[in-house]
Amino acid sequence: MSVDVVFYHLLHKPLEEALPQLLAKCLERDWGVVVQTGSQERCAALDAHLWTYSDDSFLPHGTKADGDAEHQPIYLTCEGDNPNQADVRFMVDRAVAPPLHGYTRAIFMFDGRDEEAVAEARQNWKLAKAEGFSVTYWQQTPNGGWEQKA
Repeated sequence: MSVDVVFYHLLHKPLEEALPQLLAKCLERDWGVVVQTGSQERCAALDAHLWTYSDDSFLPHGTKADGDAEHQPIYLTCEGDNPNQADVRFMVDRAVAPPLHGYTRAIFMFDGRDEEAVAEARQNWKLAKAEGFSVTYWQQTPNGGWEQKA
């Protein structure tokens, strides 16, 4: 099974606004999700954010500290683990991806204002193509939507 590798280029709205929408779409499809952050501090901040990002909804999720990782619909980590046997893996905040085989979709979200993050995304694109994965690139529109560019 080939993995679809998707790149989301953040230009107008921050990760904190864009990520919850994409996570909600994954849950609508009954996909388990792992979100890998670049640091433990960022993981903790994202954990808190996903409970409070909206006044009228939240995203069910957990971390290693919460226990029962295998039962979390969305699992947040700064490591390469996949205890909930997720279908989709998000790499955010310049997280270094583990091997991507076994996922339905792997998603790299990167900040277009961070030159190093953009360079890393280009390198990850080349690696994904070299592994034979299906690769697409989406650029954020001014209103926070997404336009496929490649």
